[in-house]
Amino acid sequence: MMTETNETSLKHFPIALFTSVMGVWGWALATNAAAMAGFVPSVVADALRILASCVTIAVSGAYVVKAVRWPQACIQEWQAPPTLAFFPAVSISLLLVTIGYQEIAPGFSAALWPFAVALQGLLTLAVISSWISHRPFQIGQLSPAWFIPAVGNVIVPVAGVPLGYHELSWLFFSGGLVFWIVLLTLVINRLMFHDPLPERLLPTLVIMIAPPALAFVAYVTLNNGVDNFARILLNIAYVFALLVIVQAPKFRHLPFALSWWALSFPVAGLTIASFRFAAETGADFYAFVGLCALGVLSLSLVGLLTKTTLVLLKGGFFRSEG
Repeated sequence: MMTETNETSLKHFPIALFTSVMGVWGWALATNAAAMAGFVPSVVADALRILASCVTIAVSGAYVVKAVRWPQACIQEWQAPPTLAFFPAVSISLLLVTIGYQEIAPGFSAALWPFAVALQGLLTLAVISSWISHRPFQIGQLSPAWFIPAVGNVIVPVAGVPLGYHELSWLFFSGGLVFWIVLLTLVINRLMFHDPLPERLLPTLVIMIAPPALAFVAYVTLNNGVDNFARILLNIAYVFALLVIVQAPKFRHLPFALSWWALSFPVAGLTIASFRFAAETGADFYAFVGLCALGVLSLSLVGLLTKTTLVLLKGGFFRSEG
């Protein structure tokens, strides 16, 4: 039986907590990339895959309970501009599961991928349709978290191409790329010419790294190799990473909040992209960059998981942040 406190917590369980699933899966996949490069034992990547699977089940289960028992609370999240963009994090999490199990359970991955892609497509269309509807949005409601639907689309080819869905992968990649460019323009405009982001949302600046880094991985998969456009995508990710490093001192005194999970998945994407470029070109320097990024990612994930677990053990869940 659930206690009244636990029921209240589940009622307010935020959709944004699926970013923790993305983050832990990103850690597992980045570690696997390092293992393939010979930098860490493969058993470490296997252990993190199990951890990511457990986090996926726990977060998904909690949100399913919320959706069944308090559907109106889910509807309110969908109708709130700050939390609307987080819904595709659900389908992104499933896409990451298909990538994580592609080698060890190809049948499971192949069966899950079409469902994950269909959900990603539906959620992307629904979110974008809501954005361009008659509802007015204020510039202050815009943040880098709005990149999440675009990020999901560029992930599709990573598992889609090996499964044989080549043209469908190009469709999702093209859509993700164009909406990333549109949203990037809007976000830069918001950051430069309007009030700064609220302090609790400053960590979401790291999300700007994710679209070009993951687009690089997807494009190399589609193109079956590195060309100059791939180099442009990777170096755009590095430019945003340097920009975030310059802004990082502002993060030091911020209290822990759900938005801190924004640090995880983009750094994982940059790690994977660096190892992939090194593997494709033989440029050892990029393997070193990937190893450094993996170190930052691992320290971040240990801290995030520890802080999140402490909050949960105290009987509380995060509320969505806008």
